[in-house]
Amino acid sequence: MKTSIFILVFVGILFTTKSFSQQSFEVVVKGEGAPVLLFPGFGCTGQVWDETVTEISKSKKCYIFTFAGFGKVKAIEKPWFATIKNDLEDYISKNNLQKSTLLGHSIGGTLSLWLASSNPDWFDKIILVDALPASAALMIPNYDGTVIPYDNPQSKSMLTMTTVEFEKSNDQSVGYMCNNKEKQKLIATMMNQSDRKTFVYGYIDMLNLDLRSELTKIKVPVTILAASFPNKDIVSKTYQAQYKNLPQVNVLYAENAAHFVMYDQPEWFINQLNTILK
Repeated sequence: MKTSIFILVFVGILFTTKSFSQQSFEVVVKGEGAPVLLFPGFGCTGQVWDETVTEISKSKKCYIFTFAGFGKVKAIEKPWFATIKNDLEDYISKNNLQKSTLLGHSIGGTLSLWLASSNPDWFDKIILVDALPASAALMIPNYDGTVIPYDNPQSKSMLTMTTVEFEKSNDQSVGYMCNNKEKQKLIATMMNQSDRKTFVYGYIDMLNLDLRSELTKIKVPVTILAASFPNKDIVSKTYQAQYKNLPQVNVLYAENAAHFVMYDQPEWFINQLNTILK
């Protein structure tokens, strides 16, 4: 009888999903093995990694994050991005996760670079999914590092949008970021649930972060699983320019995939992940 109870308890511990809370994020833990920290892209929750976690949690311990202001996680005050980074460093230190693999999509990838450049002796490897160290340089012509203020006409416009207008804007942007029609609905739903101030001011935080010169501090290998849509040559030039200061980087391009590579080329994506994680 005692043996049976022990087995039931052990199995429960092995497969129970544990949830941890921190002011600027929530974490769900699944699986057993070497730790992998999964950071979602802007406006998304940890749900974006569901299929990924189903696969890699067979052999890895997955820490799936959702950041403040997204999903059901309560919003925090500005500066949003810096607070998340600081809280993550504290969480990683307290939970002895310094030898983790970082897996980040979009702004989650930028966050991975920020953590690794600030803590060069931490982490085992970094896997980025269509992520850049300086998003503003891609979006703003002739970007010169000028800090974008929180209070600007574009921010005011987005903050005063009606719910219908906000959702329409998200629907349009998602159409460019993901070719998978079914997953477009999921992404738009996650974005529409966002706290509006977080969506506006957090995005400005991302634009104001330029890590290109900091990449020289990163000591661990970095693999980028990059979109090739709509023009692989242009995308390739962007990555070469933005990552020229990174000592160890390997860029793999997913054919016919937009920004959400894990949704547009799921089989290719999982195959690459399994190879890298081994």
